[in-house]
Amino acid sequence: MRRPIVLVPACQRQFGSHAWHMAQDKYLQAVLRGAGCMPLLLPALGLEADLEAALQIADGVMLTGSASNVDARLYGEDILHPELPQDPARDATTLPLIRAVLARQLPLLAICRGFQEVNVALGGTLHQAVHAVPGMQDHRENVLDPLERQYAPAHRIKLMPDGLLSRLLGGESEMMVNSLHGQGVARLAHGLLVEALADDGLVEAYTVASAAGFTLALQWHPEWQVEENPQSMRLFGAFGQACRDYQEQLHRKKG
Repeated sequence: MRRPIVLVPACQRQFGSHAWHMAQDKYLQAVLRGAGCMPLLLPALGLEADLEAALQIADGVMLTGSASNVDARLYGEDILHPELPQDPARDATTLPLIRAVLARQLPLLAICRGFQEVNVALGGTLHQAVHAVPGMQDHRENVLDPLERQYAPAHRIKLMPDGLLSRLLGGESEMMVNSLHGQGVARLAHGLLVEALADDGLVEAYTVASAAGFTLALQWHPEWQVEENPQSMRLFGAFGQACRDYQEQLHRKKG
């Protein structure tokens, strides 16, 4: 049987006079080497995207991080920092994609921006600048640091007892994670189940309580040098196994 196919929605970026659809290599490598699946880029075509056609060949979906922010108007707020990058084409693609993925019970792994997208797609809101919220830490990286320092463990998170994340990590109650985000969950959407919290109370991981299949959303970046991090390999390994299980179920139905 072929490797499971994991759709990876692209960002749309402008380079010179042309728009490009792209995803960072580290995410694709994590799907390939961590999950053992075949990544396939889904262009950010918004309303023009035929999501049903794409989902018919998919065994899972992974939402990546990005430098851009989810448009605050999608959760009923004005954009407070218009100087920060936006990606309306990605928003218009991923938000309906998320709802379609959950309806089809496809395995879903969401990272950083993807973590925020799922919350917004299901009716939640975001802090547009976590560091400006009283009592919250600054979760941003120093962009002047080398990448190895930017992606180094930055703070502790506490895992919910008996939650999916804790079970995947062998019963761990806490772990250290990297931190490279300015936005974060303000109001968690109805039906999302907290899996981990930072010391300042910021949600760092959640699942979709009603989802029949594998769903896991993470605020940090487990894709960074995935093969060198046993915890990240466990997470991507579980996602990959869920994609293989989904593929096998489809194969049995068609057979």
